[in-house]
Amino acid sequence: MIDLRLLREDPDRVRASQRARGEDVGIVDALLTADERRRSSSVRFDELRAEQKALGKLIPKASGDEKAELLKKAGELSAAVKAADAEQDVAAEETQRLLLQLGNLVHPEVPVGGEDDFSVLETVGTPRDFEAEGFAPKDHLELGELLGAIDTERGAKVSGSRFYYLTGVGALLEFALVNAAMAQATAAGFTPVLTPALVKPKAMEGTGFLGQAAEDVYHLDKDDLFLVGTSEVPLAAYHMDEILEADQLPRRYAGFSSCFRREAGSYGKDTRGIFRVHQFDKVEMFVYTTPEEAEAEHQRLLEWEKQWLTSLELPFRVVDLASGDLGSSATRKFDCEAWIPTQGKYRELTSTSNTTEFQSRRLSIRMREGKRVRPLATLNGTLCAITRTIVALLENHQRSDGSVRVPEALRPFLGGREVLEPVTR
Repeated sequence: MIDLRLLREDPDRVRASQRARGEDVGIVDALLTADERRRSSSVRFDELRAEQKALGKLIPKASGDEKAELLKKAGELSAAVKAADAEQDVAAEETQRLLLQLGNLVHPEVPVGGEDDFSVLETVGTPRDFEAEGFAPKDHLELGELLGAIDTERGAKVSGSRFYYLTGVGALLEFALVNAAMAQATAAGFTPVLTPALVKPKAMEGTGFLGQAAEDVYHLDKDDLFLVGTSEVPLAAYHMDEILEADQLPRRYAGFSSCFRREAGSYGKDTRGIFRVHQFDKVEMFVYTTPEEAEAEHQRLLEWEKQWLTSLELPFRVVDLASGDLGSSATRKFDCEAWIPTQGKYRELTSTSNTTEFQSRRLSIRMREGKRVRPLATLNGTLCAITRTIVALLENHQRSDGSVRVPEALRPFLGGREVLEPVTR
């Protein structure tokens, strides 16, 4: 959530941010009204409580009619205090409810618009010219079936659409990617973490995933737990309700987890293969740092993602997402999109977001500098979303006979394999 003081001091900035997101601007005025009601009711409660305490000191000293009058007044004050306390609670709840609906402030350099209004910041590598090489590229599913690596038919039989099995070299490729990604992350100073796949509502709400993304979340009603769509959620909540020492920042974690998404708004999109699925594994980078260092850390996360994709020898581009495509918690988000030959376009493989103090305020995570305690900043970045990375690897490194060349950086994690060969059924 944003700082209420900022809202009071510069409501036009918050209105502009909401407008850029394509979100309700009226919530700003509703929140200002609720906040004023909360503060005035708090003052009223304090005044009545002070009067009640002062009266309480006079009663034991009084007698006769004076005491009776004071007792009568004490009864009236008691009722007024209870009413003011209730009003204070109602106003505070309304303020909090509205505050949780407000997105983070959009960074001034973010392009304004929707999904298609991003800015391309950089293009790395050149897509292969398969026509010049004399063959038409196969898509990742056809390659995966030739290699005995991907089985979507049995995935659908057992679990339904958008589920799959990784088998043989497909399973080995996942393990290789996880180990290679973790090796890069630990070399960069990240602490590896295996995170829970189920979290409490506070963790999900605190990271902003019960707002715009709520329709994609799996909820276990009986246990009131949520399946995470990314290990960002348990990593963000890892230090929930804690105070971290400023001189111990940044704290960098690399989390591995299975991720679960309904893909509720993707009917008819990417139905073939394993590009858009309900369950996949991912290595996620997460950082706690000072607000002053957040933008520089965001650039570092982007560089680590570029390093990863470059090591896999994938052609990709870096995009600065538009304001309407940020999600509620990010002030700015960069995506790295790899070229997918059979689709003839770039598709998102990694993403990194600067959420400034938005999540830490919701999760009550603060930093201590001497005697001063204040919210810190959190950032996240996908290092390797396994299924999408497999899609890009198979299609970009395929050969005319259906075999797939293994990038040099990945070979040590695949037992030295240089090529994935088709299997004989």
